[in-house]
Amino acid sequence: MSISHAPPSPPEPDISDISETHAEQGAALHLTPIVPTSARRTRVPRWLRRTTGPLLLLVLWQLLSATGVLTADVLASPGRIAQVGWDLIADGSLPGAIGTSLQRVAGGLLLGTVIGTGLALVSGLFRIGEDLVDAPVQMLRTVPFVGLIPLFIIWFGIGEAPKIAIITLGVTFPLYLNVYAGIRGVDTQLIEAGESLGLSRRGLVRHVVLPGALPGALTGLRYSLGIAWLALVFAEQVNADAGIGFLMVQARDFLRTDVIVVCLIVYAFLGLLADLVVRLLERLLLQWRPTFTGR
Repeated sequence: MSISHAPPSPPEPDISDISETHAEQGAALHLTPIVPTSARRTRVPRWLRRTTGPLLLLVLWQLLSATGVLTADVLASPGRIAQVGWDLIADGSLPGAIGTSLQRVAGGLLLGTVIGTGLALVSGLFRIGEDLVDAPVQMLRTVPFVGLIPLFIIWFGIGEAPKIAIITLGVTFPLYLNVYAGIRGVDTQLIEAGESLGLSRRGLVRHVVLPGALPGALTGLRYSLGIAWLALVFAEQVNADAGIGFLMVQARDFLRTDVIVVCLIVYAFLGLLADLVVRLLERLLLQWRPTFTGR
């Protein structure tokens, strides 16, 4: 009888040898941590990036004026415009005009905000309000408010009333559309959650609907501010005896392109300042909403 012998089993590998081998391989590969592309980019201050474009445009403007491509009767040089602006500030005409224009914009913006928001609340919260309000508003907003200037002059005369009425009309419709869209865009699941928690209709409007419509309302306010300054330009071209538009009319009569450009720059900076105020309000009131800020 023959006896079979089983082949000897291989020896167990030593764990210490395996770890040493992996360590040697890692050292040989020289592994480096992965760094995101956004972290490797050179960080340029944002204020510098935002001012680069206007500064380049200003330099190009000055070069074209210095080389004679842009003549003074077509467009004055930046240096000449800066001098004229300083003269208007020194004699008090520009600060007085800015104060008058700001009063007109503030009055029209206040009235337009109250009217536009009120109509949007009636139309957005109630179906019968939508049936009664939305159709007339949609019809009126297609009418160019600039074309209503002669009618406003007949109705209100040539004083401050027609100017404020034009600004009010320009402010009302963007606010109405955005607030109405914000109210109707509130998630129905949030409404159902509020009802399951026992909120009354007033509680739903206060704690769910209005906060949900706030982003749209602030967006409408930004649009309305831009249109308010545009409406002011048209309003102050008609029978104005003060304001930035009045300075522009006088400059047009005397072919002063430098004064006209100064007034346009003032309009632009006032509009930019108003937009910055609204953006600050967005940051304060919409801290609960996560947004993408760019890379």
